[in-house]
Parts: sequence; structure tokens; C-alpha cells
Amino acid sequence: MRGWQVARLGDPSDVLEFGELPDPEPGPGQVLVRVHAVACNFPDILVCRGKYQERPELPFTPGLEIAGEVVAAGEGARAAVGDRVLGTPPVGRGGYAELAVLDAASTMAWPEGMTAGQAAGLFVTYQTGVCALVQRGRLRAGETLLVHAAAGGVGSAAVQIGKALGARVIGTAGGPAKCEVVRGLGADEVVDYASEDLVARVKELTGGRGADVVFDPVGGDIFDLSRRVVAFEGRILVIGFAGGRIADAPTNHVLVKNYEVVGVHWGFYRTMAPERIDEWQGVIEDLWARRAIDPLVSAELPLDQAPEALRLLGSRGTTGKVVLVPDGVPA
Repeated sequence: MRGWQVARLGDPSDVLEFGELPDPEPGPGQVLVRVHAVACNFPDILVCRGKYQERPELPFTPGLEIAGEVVAAGEGARAAVGDRVLGTPPVGRGGYAELAVLDAASTMAWPEGMTAGQAAGLFVTYQTGVCALVQRGRLRAGETLLVHAAAGGVGSAAVQIGKALGARVIGTAGGPAKCEVVRGLGADEVVDYASEDLVARVKELTGGRGADVVFDPVGGDIFDLSRRVVAFEGRILVIGFAGGRIADAPTNHVLVKNYEVVGVHWGFYRTMAPERIDEWQGVIEDLWARRAIDPLVSAELPLDQAPEALRLLGSRGTTGKVVLVPDGVPA
């Protein structure tokens, strides 16, 4: 098969190498999938740089999320040859290739009516959203949800899930084009942090009360601002650090304002409470069946353009998900 491999750590544009790789073989409980699409994620950039929390042995193939067709199945697999599935390959044996394996626990059905690009970007993004808003954030109908980077991959999912849960959703984004995308996702209000005072605007929109739940995949300066706009007994959900800086959470401020700073490490549930994954996938499939969600894919590039796709993703110039499509797969 053809695919991408990282033999040394560094910027993706410097260390990703495209060429012929051995075809993987499915073991017990695994399926071999011909990749129809692989989603690009910020952790793909970090893992190439050696800065992700999981560090696969060199050489490795990145790619956290795929969708495709099963072409071989090991004993005890959750899918059969010909089934269309999605999921997350084992770390280091990722989806930036024409073929990939999925473990049983990571093999999910590709929802009917969804494009390959949408299916490839569904699992991690929407699982994170449900984990964050339902399990960790305890978001209730009628509450106000503030979603930072709302035009991005996890942000766009959080907007849609928040609306489906009955929340009033305020999204933040930078620039008129991205703000228009957030409105199209269903956000009730949008704050352009490139031209507006985020704190003043959120307080205005909430009558001075602030947001009950803050969904923050950015960290750094955005987390500092979130502390100023979180409501009494509100919850700030720490999703990630796309902004680069890991912010401090002064405990005296947490105490004085009576709010929670809540970590959201979705992947840890796969070890500590794996039954939750199937439960949340059922929620996601129901939302899709009701068309309460509609995964946003802003760009599809050929597989051999992975460095360019990650460059676009890292520049924050994209919205929704960016996916790679191998040559010769069905449209």
C-alpha cells in the first residue's frame, strides 16, 4: 500500500515521507479497512513533533480517524468483509495510508447517508463533544453554552450538540467568514474575537451573568478570558491547547467565583470506562438520524497532500474538518 510515515520527529512538512509501506494484517478482533477518507486533527501535528501525550515508536504512520470498507476480518471482529465502518486505528499505525486496521472497540458503523469525509471526522470529534457536554459538563436545557473556536472541528461539533441538548449557544470565531460558518451551524449568537471585546460582549449577551458551560479547545489567553465570563457555578471544560500555551487556573479565583475547571480527556475513557464509548456512539447516531447534527467538512485533499492539509489545519485557516482521500476510492 501507499502511505505516509514519520521516521524522525519534527514539523510535518519536514518529516512526513510518502511511499510504499507493507500492507497491515488484521489480528484477532481487528478488521482491515480500505481507507475511503482519513480526517486530519491537531494531534497529528503534535505527534509528528513528538509533543503529543502518546508517543509511538519510530517509524510510525499518523492519522487518528478513518472511514472505509472492511476487506478482511480477524476472529472476533465487530464487522464483516464489505461492511462500511469508521473508527480510530492503533496509535502509530494510523490512517494516513490506503489500508489501516481497527481494533474491535474502535470499529463503529458508518452511518447511512453520511459522506466518507463526514464519517471519517465523526468519531473523535463528536465523541469528544458528547463526553464534554453530557458527561463532564452536565449541560442542561436552557443553560448558556459558550463554545470557543466554534468554526473548528471539535468546536463545530460542540455547537451542534449543545443546540440538540437545548442550550442557548454562543460561539466565538475570528473574522466575518468564520462567524458566518458558526451561524450556519445553528449558534444563537456569535462573537468575533478579532474585532469585538469578547468579555464585554459575552457579558452583554448574558445580562452580566456569564456562560454556564464554557467549551475551550484553545487554552492560553482564551482560558484566561473564560475565567472572566463563566457564570456562578459554571463549568469551564478544558478540551485542549490549540493556542499553544497551557494556562494556569488560580484556585483562589475558582473559589471566589464558585466555578469548576473540568478536564476532558476523552481517550482515557477507552481505558477506564470503555462501555461509555458505545453509549456515546449511540447518542451520536441518534442525533444524526434526526439530523440534529451535520458534520462540517471544509476541505478534501488527495492523500498525497497530507503535509499541505496539516499546514492548513495548523494555520487555523480552516473550518470544520479537513480530510484526505486516497486515489481510486468511491466518491
